[in-house]
Amino acid sequence: MGLTRIMMPPRIQLLAVLAFGVVMLLIENQIQKLDESRAKLERTIARHEVAEVEQRHSEDSRGWEQQPLAEKDDMVIIYNRVPKTASTSFTNIAYDLCGKNRFHVLHINTTKNNPVMSLQDQARFVRNVTSWRQMKPAFYHGHVAYLDFSKYGVKGKPMYINVVRDPVERLVSYYYFLRFGDDYRPGLRRRKQGDKKTFDECVSSGGSDCAPEKLWLQIPFFCGHHSECWNVGSRWALEQAKYNLVNEYLLVGVTEELEDFIMILEATLPRFFKGATELYRTGKRSHLRKTTEKKPPTKETITKLQQSNIWKIENEFYEFALEQFQFVRAHAVREKDGELYVLAQNFFYEKIYPKVN
Repeated sequence: MGLTRIMMPPRIQLLAVLAFGVVMLLIENQIQKLDESRAKLERTIARHEVAEVEQRHSEDSRGWEQQPLAEKDDMVIIYNRVPKTASTSFTNIAYDLCGKNRFHVLHINTTKNNPVMSLQDQARFVRNVTSWRQMKPAFYHGHVAYLDFSKYGVKGKPMYINVVRDPVERLVSYYYFLRFGDDYRPGLRRRKQGDKKTFDECVSSGGSDCAPEKLWLQIPFFCGHHSECWNVGSRWALEQAKYNLVNEYLLVGVTEELEDFIMILEATLPRFFKGATELYRTGKRSHLRKTTEKKPPTKETITKLQQSNIWKIENEFYEFALEQFQFVRAHAVREKDGELYVLAQNFFYEKIYPKVN
């Protein structure tokens, strides 16, 4: 006995399609409302946590408010992390160490991950970082562009650190991250979820998510809050980013040599990073975040991207950062039997006058 095919009148079919579309819109609207509610809840929890810390510090330091902080406790580090450069892996190390090494870790959560702050927010942020005694010593991290504290007339400036990555590899990782997420929060709905197009297919078809303009990110993050920094392909922005890297950053590592970056930081700033190298080598959290379903691009895809002027400028910055990091590393660590170790102090004082009897 054959199956009877049921045909709906065209009008009924149209109504069914419209009804389905309305239902999907309602679902999308509910998801958006849930996302907004989650964001509000996170902000409320964050404010509550800050209030608790401030209250605890106030009780612990009652009667000592006027005393200046010790130099080692007056330190502030800002890690204005570039997306998809192993920033979460590194930040997790700071979270794992903060209790043991007695410092605070604070996430700079900007609306819609906008890396550019308004002028009034810049002033608020500078004021918070420099005068928030209860949070010192502090490690701030977030996807924000470099901010010049000296413009605001403050006495103490924070130490900046950062990590950069090969521009094409960073973009490929970000492309798949938007579609498939990672193993850090696998259940979170991503913006491009459901799009199965590979990076190669995107480049071949001239898609916007893989366009050369998407490479323009590491330079503006180091360049800062000037309008020209965000002018895609700007040579001025490149030179400003180079200047800031050399003059305003304590250390800038590369994703491909992250362990070396951590090792040098531990030797330089043990107040924060004592135990970081061993934690990175043996810990589990630091290696958690890996983009899912990532497929390496073909040589043809890479060649096509490398023909753009934007790639050439971004890659010039990356090569500059890599050369600077390798120079620092060459004077900080040595290799023996396949293992890296930090050099001991290589200077001392002599001929000290006047002589002490």
